[in-house]
Amino acid sequence: MKSDIEAEVVIREPDNLFQDRFDAPPHFIIRAPGRVNLIGEHTDYNDGFVLPLALDRAVWLAVRPRDDGEVRLHSLDFGETAVFHLNHLYQEEGHWSEYVKGVAWAWQNAGYTLSGWEGVMQGDVPVGAGLSSSAAVELAAARAFTAVARIPWNPTRMALLAQKAENEWVGVNCGVMDQMIVAAAQADHALLIDCRSLETEAVPLPGGTAVVILDTATRRGLVASAYNERRRQCEQAAAFFGAAALRDVTMEMFTAVAPQLDPLIRRRARHVISENQRVLEAVAAMRRGDAAKLGSLMNESHLSLRDDFAVSSPELDVMVAIAQAQPGCYGARMTGAGFGGCAVALVRGDTAVTFAQTTTRQYQQKTNLKPNIYICQAAAGVEIISLPR
Repeated sequence: MKSDIEAEVVIREPDNLFQDRFDAPPHFIIRAPGRVNLIGEHTDYNDGFVLPLALDRAVWLAVRPRDDGEVRLHSLDFGETAVFHLNHLYQEEGHWSEYVKGVAWAWQNAGYTLSGWEGVMQGDVPVGAGLSSSAAVELAAARAFTAVARIPWNPTRMALLAQKAENEWVGVNCGVMDQMIVAAAQADHALLIDCRSLETEAVPLPGGTAVVILDTATRRGLVASAYNERRRQCEQAAAFFGAAALRDVTMEMFTAVAPQLDPLIRRRARHVISENQRVLEAVAAMRRGDAAKLGSLMNESHLSLRDDFAVSSPELDVMVAIAQAQPGCYGARMTGAGFGGCAVALVRGDTAVTFAQTTTRQYQQKTNLKPNIYICQAAAGVEIISLPR
């Protein structure tokens, strides 16, 4: 776990690091957070509801404009500098800079006139853990391009363009949840996102709680093929009901005809329909400050993902069971696409450190794997920390 002191170092350093590299101060600093989905898994591509929150772990970008159309970005995490010209964008598959280049491509494709800049980037969002380090980079770059070119910031519009960059330039077929939460999050709140209308609503976290990310130290395998398979199964279920998407099917409608469905399709549909209902119940619980009810819904979500949607893993199940058994834990579930990666727990704030230590020790004993545990608070979305001088 990173201490609060270490986190502060990341906040203070970009000024000096930029000065060291470019012999001048940056004009502004951008913070773009990672994210975790509290509840609402595999509902996004069914036009449903999700409830993510932004993390107090972020990508930091110190920026100064250039007048030659060139972008020069040094990544401290990768130890290298990427250079490209806005009038000559070309793809280098697999390189970290493609997320930045894709943003430039998407914005220019949408008719925006961009200007070049130089920057230094550093982050403490774990890469590959399912906490949206890629969306953080995309929205940090988007905020830089819009600030330098004085383009008005519209969170929904910018999130959609960042999604387009990841879908069509980088080649990852993600939904819009990650970009939306990074663009539009509010501190101390989760964000209810209607994945059909893209309407959002900030929902306060229950007081006195902490969100703990439980990285199993396993990474997802075969997730692309499994993800596409689940999407097809959900489409089959929606077609059975004559619905545009499973979002339009109520639990009453499902229960009335469930025996007529193929058993596998029935389980997939039951997860999505019940998960959408759980998201809305979670929002109601959070508005009441009812941490116990929210935790119970998270526990139910994990069982549904494990048994009906079949996207958990042995390590995720072990981690979740250990977390749920700890004093002060209201609830825990796997989060993300599944088959590895992270779980998320809601715990009483004053027990968070002990919870993290005990969960780490017990998980290591049962799996011989060393997990990464992150105690988090809900943060604001992408923002300019230091305005132009």
